[in-house]
Amino acid sequence: MKELQKKAREVLNNNWKDRFSIPCANLYPFQWFWDSGLIAIGFAHFDMQKAEAEINTLLDAQWGNGFIPHIIFHTESDSYFPGPDFHCSNLHPEASKKYKSTGMTQPPVTGFVLENLYRISSDKKATLKFIETVIDKVYFNHEYFYKNRDPQDEGLIYIYHNWESGTDNSPIWDDIWKTMNSPEYTFERRDTTHVDASERPSKREYDHYLYIIEIAKENNYSDEKIAELSPFLVQDPLFNSVLIKSNESLIALYKLMGNNEDKIAQLQKWQTKSIKSFNDKLFDEELGAYIHYDLRNEKPIRYISSSSFSPWFANIPNKERAASMVKVMLDKFGGEHQYLCASFDPTSERFSPKKYWRGPVWINLNWILYNGLKQYGYNDIAERVKQDTISIIEKNGFYEYFDSRKEIHEHGNAGYGGNNFSWSAALLIDLLNS
Repeated sequence: MKELQKKAREVLNNNWKDRFSIPCANLYPFQWFWDSGLIAIGFAHFDMQKAEAEINTLLDAQWGNGFIPHIIFHTESDSYFPGPDFHCSNLHPEASKKYKSTGMTQPPVTGFVLENLYRISSDKKATLKFIETVIDKVYFNHEYFYKNRDPQDEGLIYIYHNWESGTDNSPIWDDIWKTMNSPEYTFERRDTTHVDASERPSKREYDHYLYIIEIAKENNYSDEKIAELSPFLVQDPLFNSVLIKSNESLIALYKLMGNNEDKIAQLQKWQTKSIKSFNDKLFDEELGAYIHYDLRNEKPIRYISSSSFSPWFANIPNKERAASMVKVMLDKFGGEHQYLCASFDPTSERFSPKKYWRGPVWINLNWILYNGLKQYGYNDIAERVKQDTISIIEKNGFYEYFDSRKEIHEHGNAGYGGNNFSWSAALLIDLLNS
């Protein structure tokens, strides 16, 4: 394992660009929000300075309203589409003047990332000092969500673009695309020049992606207008689990720091409301797991994905529901020929084990599920998730995502997307040290 850990460190150091990391060369040449946070966890094990710089650079791009964009365009590069000239983040009056970015966000991992830096740190006093310099920006980000992305005051945040979910082309969205009449756009894809097109979203899916952005741009990225007009408006269990987990982490860190009673009280209010609504609205008794809710069309999206199990991570389900979710995961995702945990239900006709978020295993979700299962005392299953993760990286290298079918790993490469991928390396380091 020492050799594997050494290789993981090399991946992270090679993807480091002075003040931040890129997810991987060519395919993703900028800084991504949730990638950055998860990468910092890996760096914390051997280079806390880089971990802290990663977070500082990310938070430096925060907008005047607390929003943090999903991509920050630090450099000029024509290897990625859509780039800064398409997104036009400056349409929003409070957008960063310092950095070009997108006008959408990603799962807000920063709160629990800070707590993990503290957990990993060998100099807790120094790390807490660093946390004190950035924590209020993270709190401000959470405040942005509850003020601007919760139109029904439920404590559940909406996403207005599938890219905000982090699970870009999940089959979860297929039925939403059917409700949309997006124009056919003419554009030059960059991703398919770096990786096999069969592993990526389709051209028609990209039309929908661009159309949603065009609507947001027409309204200067106003959250109020987006809530009113966007054809895509979803309450996502993964996104909301990450926010609730980060709330929990901020409460713990503010308590450590002292003198933040007002913020702790506000965070606890958000938690109470969010967790109740999450359980009332997003748990599907018949399916035995959490699902997405289509806020635009006011109906549940009744499919199971790896996101359905993310609430373990945020201590959302009670013991009975947690047990039901374990059974569903093992029955549908955990067969003897499957690695845990596929990103979409392998028993569904929509399952596609090579295609991005339509079936492959992702290391970031496995890390979330591993930590969630441990919190509920499912140590044996958590260990299986961990060992499956180590095994697929040992067999294939540090890819972006991996085939969930075990037999594919016996015959050549079963790693897909970008290679030498930062969060695969970072989270493997954390798993090997847990």
